[in-house]
Amino acid sequence: MRPPVGAPTLTRRTRILLVLAGLLVLLLLVGSRLINFYVDWLWFGEVGYRGVFATVLFTQIVQFLVGALLIGGLVALSLWIAYRTRPVFVPVSGPEDPIARYRTVIIQRLRLFGIGIPVVIGVIAGLAAQGDWETVQQFLNSTPFGIADPEFGIDISFYAFQLPFLRYVLDWLFVAVAIAFVVSLITHYIFGGIRLTGRAGQVSSAARAQLAILAGVFVLLKAAAYYLDRYELLFSNRSPLFTGATYTDLNAVMPAKLILLFISIICAAAFFAAVFRRNLQLPAIATVLLVLSSVLIGAAWPQVLQQFSVAPNAQQREALSIERNIEATRQAFGLTNINEIPYSGQANASPAEIRAETATMSNIRLLDPAKIERTFTQRQQLRAFYGFPSQLDIDRYEVDGKLQDFIVAVRELDTSGLSGNQTEWINQHLVYTHGNGIVTAPANQINAALEDSGGQGGLPVFTQDSPDIPESLQVTEPRTYYGELIDTYSIVGAPEGAPPMEYDTDTERYTYDGQGGVPLGNIFNRLVFALFYGERNILFNSSINEESKIMYVRDPADRVQAVAPWLTLDGDPYPAVVDGRITWIVDGYTTLENYPYAERTPLGESTTDALQPGQGGVRPELDRDISYLRNSVKATVDAYHGTVTLYAFDESDPVLQTWMKAFPGTVRPASEISPSLRAHFRYPEDQFKVQRELLTRYHVDNPGDFFNNVSFWNVPSDPSPQGAAGGGNALPQPPYYILAGTPGQPGSPPSFQLTSALVFQQREFLSAYLSVSSDPETYGQMTLLRLPDNTTTQGPQLVQSALVSDPDVSQEIGLLSRNGQSTVDYGNLLTLPVAGDLLFVEPVYIERANQEVSYPQLARVLVFYNGRVGFHPTLAGALDQVLPGAGDVVPNIPGQSPSPGPQQPAEAGTPAAPTAPPGTMNPQVAAAASAIQQAIEDLRAANQSGDFAAQGRALAALDAAVNQFQEANGQPVTPTPTSPTPGG
Repeated sequence: MRPPVGAPTLTRRTRILLVLAGLLVLLLLVGSRLINFYVDWLWFGEVGYRGVFATVLFTQIVQFLVGALLIGGLVALSLWIAYRTRPVFVPVSGPEDPIARYRTVIIQRLRLFGIGIPVVIGVIAGLAAQGDWETVQQFLNSTPFGIADPEFGIDISFYAFQLPFLRYVLDWLFVAVAIAFVVSLITHYIFGGIRLTGRAGQVSSAARAQLAILAGVFVLLKAAAYYLDRYELLFSNRSPLFTGATYTDLNAVMPAKLILLFISIICAAAFFAAVFRRNLQLPAIATVLLVLSSVLIGAAWPQVLQQFSVAPNAQQREALSIERNIEATRQAFGLTNINEIPYSGQANASPAEIRAETATMSNIRLLDPAKIERTFTQRQQLRAFYGFPSQLDIDRYEVDGKLQDFIVAVRELDTSGLSGNQTEWINQHLVYTHGNGIVTAPANQINAALEDSGGQGGLPVFTQDSPDIPESLQVTEPRTYYGELIDTYSIVGAPEGAPPMEYDTDTERYTYDGQGGVPLGNIFNRLVFALFYGERNILFNSSINEESKIMYVRDPADRVQAVAPWLTLDGDPYPAVVDGRITWIVDGYTTLENYPYAERTPLGESTTDALQPGQGGVRPELDRDISYLRNSVKATVDAYHGTVTLYAFDESDPVLQTWMKAFPGTVRPASEISPSLRAHFRYPEDQFKVQRELLTRYHVDNPGDFFNNVSFWNVPSDPSPQGAAGGGNALPQPPYYILAGTPGQPGSPPSFQLTSALVFQQREFLSAYLSVSSDPETYGQMTLLRLPDNTTTQGPQLVQSALVSDPDVSQEIGLLSRNGQSTVDYGNLLTLPVAGDLLFVEPVYIERANQEVSYPQLARVLVFYNGRVGFHPTLAGALDQVLPGAGDVVPNIPGQSPSPGPQQPAEAGTPAAPTAPPGTMNPQVAAAASAIQQAIEDLRAANQSGDFAAQGRALAALDAAVNQFQEANGQPVTPTPTSPTPGG
């Protein structure tokens, strides 16, 4: 029985159902896209960057149309030619013709297939083509670098902007021709132009001509690809040691590309000649020639040269390429102007020289912004629905004419803290809408030593608790509607005279009157946002009125990324008080993937450290390799209005100039940066991490030394417990912001710097100290203190080992932990150059274990200097133990006497007896001092023996002796702690 030839016929009801289903699917797909489009359109209008949205959209539309028309049009043309040139006599359907059935279906619906296939393929191609809009815009707005590559002498802009676009176009032409070839092949087969019957099969002249032309065009495109490959060799990764064209690339691969280019042209000519010949022998021979040439000339010959000529003499052969790589890498990553200073690191400076370094010594930071978030939360949260980021920020302000570094954090709205009826829709979105103020604390101060305050010491001195807040920290508008913790939308605004709804304090409500938010007054916008969020209350709630606005996209980094999608953002936006307003500052980078000969660096891996471990993978935007990096843009976001402003910070950057052409008017010139804003710019951490990682190798000038890894360095692994989170590969130590004197310039005023220690490769001895200034006058100036190659100056890991293994320290740490009742946590280990030496300072925090309301408190300060360890409740006391008299330049803790003198350094973990220069004490003072010293020794013995009764007696004696000492000096009597160890 013969199988049915025709296709089954659909009933009228089935057709109607299929049409309705298609319309429903189309509505769901297009409807959601239209809603998203309209919501984005409104948001970009709110922030004033609708031009960015329109430019990106227009570019993508053009790319879609070009890609769809190119691929779809070529497919349609191929189908039309193949169908029109089909054989006149089509074989009769039968068992010997397996495609007869499909041919019949196509012929019955010829228009559907003839139009539908090109349209579907074109739409798919168009959607794929619109994704790479950045390449198109960079090509259209290319800006010269003024620097030529060392091989071809072409401006770097060709490699940065034009070559990627040419490769992009070429790749799509390959795809178009390949799809057209496949479509033509299938069509000719279906309609009999190609038959597989018989031994050799049959190919009609029309099919042979069409397929030969397409194959010839494909091979011509391959010739063009060989031509572009020559330039892309300057990004070669053949060598594991450096990026760029190697000796083999220059002397074997590059000539091979030219030879293959000419062979491809000959091969294409052979395919075109097949149009006029009845057989395919000539193109077949040409194809074999091309394949063999690719194997022998393109692959085998470079391997032979590499193995037998380059490898045995690699140091000499690669010297030129390494030299080019060093120069290009330094240019591309801003490592050309580093002030390198020889530094002994073991100068054995006198106490007087150390005390003279007041800019550094008086500003030693005690508070670790990565450790005290819970302290800020417990002491300054105010309400459960406020919160602080897990890692606080550090910045500097001028107080009484002097520069002072502060720990800063915005008290943000944290909706995860809402509970009970606070989580109802009205409360969550209309009542609890904003945070409240900024919290700051001097980074080098605590309120009191822990032992001197009944367990309430070791805490930040919050500026907001002071009756006299410095003018530079006074805020005129404390309400914060935009921040890092606000992850939901809020609806704000009300008509004049209407009762306010937003929570401000327990007794007051507030109505937002700022510039932020998208108008929600008309019914259409309410309907759109109700659909967008799937929330009917937006449509029916009576509190939403004609003055209402909806706020969304509230994270400062997200707002900047949306208006400047061409930027790569730093991972640490930070708040600052600028002219009385809370302002978020976000650093933006311009990057390139291909800078000739510059080292290709994994951005995510280079920016990973103990504070940003990249758990679960690095940030998606950082998961790529770059070979060029500039901090070209400083962006600000007003915490109240949400206003986004982009400033051109590095106006000489050609990449920034290119994007400013693409998006005119979006980036303001550097001349518009106010001095008050510029005073809070920090050198960004991610850029510094990339630079220090590269500097571990690219400080080497000699190609031979570079090849042999003679003088390479490492970024030290973090010595703290979080640094060990990387398992076998400990995570790098983070860079630290400090306020200190300029390295290598004794007596210089304090400057705000980002710093990092460096160690020798596979050795834990310090090799260098890198610092970069953030001060407006010297911003970006790098200083490298380079230690001798034979130095034995201990690096962070060795210093940490020396600190924790000290017998007195380990014993006192055990006492602080209270047999597990408290946890001990080490803060950041700071490396500070002073008077030719290196001083290491590390705060030690304790926290009650298994307590929900516990928080870290500074319990001790560890100091390491020239092999000596200091350990004391105060920085002054710890310094005096290793540098007699150095504690004199450290700010006194409020309410505490000056630091103990150098004559009787206190034992780690115990109070120090007051001392005075010989001959100055009266008998009463001397007797009291002697009693204090005896009480301290008794307390030390009681601590060692674990005799709690003896501890109590010693503390009572110490209390009486201290009171006697204060009375003898005419000071008011202050209570002393009743417990030798702190409480949380």
